[in-house]
Amino acid sequence: MKTRPPRQKAPALSCDCHFHIFGPFDKYPLSAGRTYTPPAALVPAYLELAETVGLQRMVVVQASIYGTDNAVTLDAISQFGLHRARGVAVIDDSFDDAALKRLHEQGIRGVRFNMVSGNGTPEDQLEALARRVAPLGWHIQIYADGAKMLEIGPLLARLPVEVVVDHCGGVMAGLGVQHPQFQALLRLMDSGRAWMKVCSYRASSTGAPYMDVEANVKALVAAAPDRCVWGTDWPHSQMNPAPEAGVLLDQFFDWVPDAGVRQKILVDNPARLYGF
Repeated sequence: MKTRPPRQKAPALSCDCHFHIFGPFDKYPLSAGRTYTPPAALVPAYLELAETVGLQRMVVVQASIYGTDNAVTLDAISQFGLHRARGVAVIDDSFDDAALKRLHEQGIRGVRFNMVSGNGTPEDQLEALARRVAPLGWHIQIYADGAKMLEIGPLLARLPVEVVVDHCGGVMAGLGVQHPQFQALLRLMDSGRAWMKVCSYRASSTGAPYMDVEANVKALVAAAPDRCVWGTDWPHSQMNPAPEAGVLLDQFFDWVPDAGVRQKILVDNPARLYGF
């Protein structure tokens, strides 16, 4: 899981807006409903990576392997410290308002709907939970493939909260940016309420070194430079070989050559979205 240093470190106060912590499993056992079993990915290893790449702020995303038990994510936020860390939780309608308030106090700023790996927030609770978390200023985070994004795009645009879309919207690069799936992403971004995580490699049709996603990233950044954020997606679960965060940052610098736009995506936009 180690990474080589990037050619150039991320600017001061850059934020990794998407990564996961797994384990230790004796303290945080995996959910029986999970669809995969990863190796441990612990806080000290993540901090080593963050130091190597130059990431000083971080957003822990609850992974499907833990279902709605957010203990591992909350513990990680606590270890990192609220001065530099936030989290995105997985909940369902069993969480009452007091539970949501406690999560907010512990650094949670969004709810993730995982429509790929499952074992998370039920999709049919999307609109109801969006209404419930709106007073907290939270967002809804969506992990879905391109076909699903095409289907639910109009619904997402109507929600009473900001919507954050994982992994370049799940539209495979081989389809091209003129494909209806990608055009649906652009329409969603045009709504003014949607954000895009330009962690790109899972949208590659060719695999490592994932160069085919360049056109997708450039088009998304051009569409909404004030509502794009970036993340490592560490520890790159179910990817073999796993990419290196330093290489991914190098790609991002190559594909977003304007230093001012990079500053927005790595520093300013996450500060606004997550409340740093």
